[in-house]
Parts: sequence; structure tokens; C-alpha cells
Amino acid sequence: MSSTTLHRDAIEPTLFRQLLGCFPTGVAIITTRAADGRPAGLTCNSFSSVSLEPPLVLFSLRKASSLLGAFAEADAFAINILSERQDALSSRFASSKIADKFEGVAWRSGPLGMPIIEDCLASFECSVHARHEAGDHDVFIGEVKHMSGGPADQALVFYKGAYMMLAESLRTLVIQGRLGSADLDEAYRTLYGTLLRLACERATEGEIDAIEAAVDGIERHQATDSLAQRIESASRFFSAIAAAGHNEALMLMAQTMTTILRERLTHVVPVRPRPDLFPLRRKVVLCLRQRDADGAAAALDELITKLRTGGDVAAEPSRS
Repeated sequence: MSSTTLHRDAIEPTLFRQLLGCFPTGVAIITTRAADGRPAGLTCNSFSSVSLEPPLVLFSLRKASSLLGAFAEADAFAINILSERQDALSSRFASSKIADKFEGVAWRSGPLGMPIIEDCLASFECSVHARHEAGDHDVFIGEVKHMSGGPADQALVFYKGAYMMLAESLRTLVIQGRLGSADLDEAYRTLYGTLLRLACERATEGEIDAIEAAVDGIERHQATDSLAQRIESASRFFSAIAAAGHNEALMLMAQTMTTILRERLTHVVPVRPRPDLFPLRRKVVLCLRQRDADGAAAALDELITKLRTGGDVAAEPSRS
């Protein structure tokens, strides 16, 4: 009997993470008690319901997490669903620099003794039903024993690496025209200029290839292509630059700028062909390959300037 070998493309971790971010998720703080009785908790967006009968929920935790031992040894945990007003709590419990996450936080012990954070949209206190190893994570399944509801606020939502609350606020500002073009010019120059300089030091040839592929896509557009296609190409160019910079904090800022870009192109700035800008994008790629940080940043600066002098708003520095 002959066997057939299936060939699959390698799953690139950065792209995998980026695409997973296309699925909006709620944000929760998972809490438990350490062996010495102290409260422990972390921010999580892997919470999910499993079953109604019996009432089961789950969350997953990285094996590399410093709290894995505490959760593995505990016989219970609590899920605290955050509202959009609790984004500061989300950041606090996600930080590795804060030793005592519960200091100054209003919380109480639930019937099972688990830490229940006050003013959350909902809290579920669970006994551990099962634990499974799954790649670089452990999956914890809990049976809900007690639950409570909180204020009727909007949920805190995580989407493409940013709080959707922030994205929605930006969308409103863009549509209302309250973000000045000069400020946005400066933001693009500063952010992507920095990312290009980092990319000259850190980018792999494959990542530079991805930037060039985005440029190819922009130049291939036809007059009949839809607005959505053009916006996607514009976004892909800057997203590829952000990925090549290898800085998680700047990448989050870049995702915010991408939200602004998409909304301006959709609702504010007319999109028209700009073949005069093709050489500048090519120059960005060439300078990256030559590891010429000053040249790459200068090409971006010229791109933004040409958009401005060409009669278009420079907040949209990637139109084709």
C-alpha cells in the first residue's frame, strides 16, 4: 500500500497570532488562591463556555506563565468578566512588573474562597473539572458552582491587539474630522520612521519580502478594483513594516494607526491612483535590503510630503 505525504506550508507564528486577533474576544481576569492562601490572578482572553449541562467553562494558560503552578495546584478558580471601564485592571493584571496585582483592587472572597473582583460584568466561581495539556498551553475546564452579575456596562473587547473601546473612540474621532492632518503626518513619520529603523536592524529577508509583496499589490491595482481592495493593500504595506520592526509595543500603536487609516480611507479621504508614489515605496524596500535606516526613513518622509503637496491628506500615506 502506498502512502501519500501531505505538504503543508509552515505556520509563521507572528502571522498566526495576527490572524487569531481578527476574532474579537472579551477580557477576563482569572483568579485563584496560591498554596499559601494569597490571591493570584492574571488577564486572559481565552475564556470560553463549554457546556450548559453541566455548566462548564474553560480558559487556557501558557506553560511559561509564572502562575501555572498556582492554578495547577488549586482546586478552584474564578472568571471575572471586565467592563470597558476596567481597562486599567486588565493592564494591571497583565503586567509582569507589578508584584502584588491585588493591591488597591476591590475584591471579596466567593463561597469557594476564590477572589471575586468587584464591579465586573459577571463572575463565575468554578471547581476544577479537568486540565489538559495542549501545545504550549494548559487548558483548565471548570464547573461553575456560583455566579453573580454586575453593572449593565459594555464589555471590554480585545480586537487585533487593541481594546475595541479605543478603536471605537478613534473611529468616532476620524469620522468627525477631529484628528488634524498635521498631527497625523507627524504620528506617521515618528512611528513608522522608528519602525523602519528597527527593521533595518532586525528584519529577516522574508519580512522584507513581505513588505515588497505589499508594494507589488498596490502597484497591481486596476481602476475597477474596489475601495476595500485598495484599503487592504494600503494596510498590508504598513502592517508588514510594523511586523518587521519586532517591537510589540510599537506594533500595538501601529495597529491603532491602521484603524485610523482604514476609517479615513473609507469615510473621509477619496482614494485615487498615485503612480508617482510607486518609486518611493520601492525606495523604502531597497533601503531596507541595504540596511540603510536613514534612507528608508527619508523615503517615507518624502512619501508623506508628496501626498500633502499632491493635494491629498497625508494621513493616508499608502494610497495606490
